[in-house]
Amino acid sequence: MKEFFSILFSFDFKKIFYTPTDNGLLQFFRYAFVGGWATVADWGVFALFNEVVKLHYLISAPIAFLMGLTVNYLLSKKFVFSGEKNEHTASTEFVVYGIIGIIGLLMTMIIMYLLTEFVDFIPMISKIIATAIVLVWNFLARKFVLYR
Repeated sequence: MKEFFSILFSFDFKKIFYTPTDNGLLQFFRYAFVGGWATVADWGVFALFNEVVKLHYLISAPIAFLMGLTVNYLLSKKFVFSGEKNEHTASTEFVVYGIIGIIGLLMTMIIMYLLTEFVDFIPMISKIIATAIVLVWNFLARKFVLYR
């Protein structure tokens, strides 16, 4: 933990965001940051299809998921897990990344359905809550399954 805060408060952006690391806290910090960009893509596409195109929220969510997954994969490879060992080819890696993401999508869909239909939240609020929960699943699964 000391190493994480030392790096964070050094304000050395290369160390914070780019230098390969196996520090789990720093990786999670980077993953949350990268996830923020992926979430902007996901939520933006979700809002577009749900609010503008008027597709049902359970149809809009998987479309938005694909955009968020792609952004997350590309940025995570570059900034989060760049120093991690990976014995997979690029295509296998993306498939495993996608499978973990699909499990996250199923979690998202279930959480959204429960919160929207039974708690009476608007779909976007349900999506935000689901995103926060699934963020932790995605990071841990990718770190310990894909990038051991």
